[in-house]
Amino acid sequence: MSSVSETSRFPLASSAASLSMPRRIVRSRGLLIAIAVFLLLLAAVSSIGSVSLSYYDLSQMATSGATLALAAIGQTIVILSGGFDLSAGAVISLVNAVLASFFQDATTSPSLIIAVGVGIGLISGAFNGFFVAVLQMQPIVVTLSTMFIVQGITLLIMEKPGGMVSPGLSDFLMGDAVPNALPKPILLILIVLALWTWLKRTRFGTAIYAIGSDLDSARAAGVSTRFVQFAVYVIGGGCYGLAGTFISAQTGSGDPLVGNPMLLQMFAAVVVGGTVLGGGRGGPLGTVFGAYILMMVVNILLVLNVSAYYSTVAEGMILILAVLAGSLGRTSRLSKHIRLLILRIQARRRNLLPEQRSHRPQFLRLPDAGFTAERTPAEMPGVLVRNRETLRFALPAYICFVVVVLVTQFTLGHALTSWSYFNSLIVLSSFLTVMALGQGAVILTGGLDLSLPWTIGLCGILLAGLVKGSDAALIYALPAVLAIGLVVGFINGTGIVFLGISPIVMTLAVNGILQGAALVYSNGTPAGFSSPLLRRLMTDREFLVTPVVLFVLLFVVIAVMLLGRTVFGRRIYAVGNGERVAALSGVPVGRTLIGVYMLSGLCSAIVGVLLTGFSGQASLGMGDEYLLPSIAVVVIGGALITGGRGHYLGMFGGVLLLTSLQTLLAGTTLPYATRAILFGLVVLAAVMALRERRP
Repeated sequence: MSSVSETSRFPLASSAASLSMPRRIVRSRGLLIAIAVFLLLLAAVSSIGSVSLSYYDLSQMATSGATLALAAIGQTIVILSGGFDLSAGAVISLVNAVLASFFQDATTSPSLIIAVGVGIGLISGAFNGFFVAVLQMQPIVVTLSTMFIVQGITLLIMEKPGGMVSPGLSDFLMGDAVPNALPKPILLILIVLALWTWLKRTRFGTAIYAIGSDLDSARAAGVSTRFVQFAVYVIGGGCYGLAGTFISAQTGSGDPLVGNPMLLQMFAAVVVGGTVLGGGRGGPLGTVFGAYILMMVVNILLVLNVSAYYSTVAEGMILILAVLAGSLGRTSRLSKHIRLLILRIQARRRNLLPEQRSHRPQFLRLPDAGFTAERTPAEMPGVLVRNRETLRFALPAYICFVVVVLVTQFTLGHALTSWSYFNSLIVLSSFLTVMALGQGAVILTGGLDLSLPWTIGLCGILLAGLVKGSDAALIYALPAVLAIGLVVGFINGTGIVFLGISPIVMTLAVNGILQGAALVYSNGTPAGFSSPLLRRLMTDREFLVTPVVLFVLLFVVIAVMLLGRTVFGRRIYAVGNGERVAALSGVPVGRTLIGVYMLSGLCSAIVGVLLTGFSGQASLGMGDEYLLPSIAVVVIGGALITGGRGHYLGMFGGVLLLTSLQTLLAGTTLPYATRAILFGLVVLAAVMALRERRP
């Protein structure tokens, strides 16, 4: 095909190719900044030590950062296409567990081991790509579900660290490719970058940038967008598989959780390297420098005798600052807020605000309940008609709940005829009942809150540490912990609204910061325990009804009223149906979003309190297993993952369904790994069944 036809089919690529040198430098400023920061940190590392860096030191640094660099390259390719992959760390863990469990023979060919590791990554990428590209489902939910499914499979293969990887793999990937000149890890990264450079120059590579810049325009230009989306997830999965293979060679053993800490690091490396979240600009070369920047920052902290617990805090802050640095353009949301603030200050000085306020256009507000006040009672639609959409999407959760209860009765007995079963069911569902309101409100606006796990963990650890078994201490400890939850939500909302940071990135970074804060506060070992009053709230059966059951019923009523009968609730739905339309209708979009994330933070803090009372103490990672279920109950309850549709009664139905299913599985002695797989599959099935079909 001629170059003319190529240009006409990909106008975005042709315009980029015709940029002048100064404009190319401006567009590559992220890469140039990453290189400059890398060199500065390298000089800092050299100056901190008593002797200058030797080749051995540089080789060790190259080996230490290679796994992250390889994995982040895959994440970069996915992000360039406008996608997002939360399953990357789990895939690395799966590859490591498989290789350490089944490839221990020293005679096994290293090439075969590498092929198996990369192949596992390719399969996982194809799984993600099928749901994202073919079924047109949201990448965030798909890859989050895949993360839990893969984690479950990994735990089934290897329950705890152990195993051994063939020594031949380490000999093949470690050491020097050129003695005292080129380490093998650097050669491996250079090979991957060379392959990307070749791919980038093909029509497929151009199409990746095209769909990342504007999916609809790329489709109109004749790009096979679904094929490209599918392929980038496959390629990304292959990079994760290669990263898992490399860390297997590096450690020589297996760890089912080895890849979990890398997820935050990957996104930080991508952003620090100059790739724009949302797609269309950047590349893996900057990502490699970003990965080594993160590695050197952690090394500097260790050299300065700073606790390793601060590493996640540093990574989260680096991610936020890197995104913020990339949002300083004139068209960014932050710049718009700054210009608006300047205009307001100037208006106050000129005494123009009162006059402007009198001429401000009055926008029509959305109707409250779908009918006008002029209708007579006889003309008003009935309850079933008014709530037809709610029943349509919420009723399946309750029907499935009844089915699960019946199956429990037939398999385990003592369900339908036992109040104890229902009492225990509501007690166990209390955590998700509260979380469904916070996460559900966020999802109704089209966002997602990934900071829930460590908001729960930090609040629980703080409460146990402050209370230390004293009921009297609850007077100040409980308000303090709930206030912390509100502050966390305020930080999330402020970063999203005023700094223009993606909700996924902002909440993921805050989650890492909270994890580090919890580790620093507890020094890795949480102290203290719950007060007797909290224990009685969660476990007392003196009057046949556990007190928390009454709390759950009251909470459901409050949640239904909040989302369905208040101005704040109507604003949530308006924002979810379209921020611009909501703003033109007079809805304060920014304040609403901040309020939603504060509500989510408050609900997470409440769950941290309830979990501490239920278990009697707090523990690290106590909120990790609630992230996917908090999304699952909202989706299963009929809410649209892209926002604007859903009802809390449907979410509560999802809570009852998942909790009863969990109770049934617990009665069959199935391990947590199986439950994680099942939860991931349930979420995928629910989103697939309830998604909006695209034309």
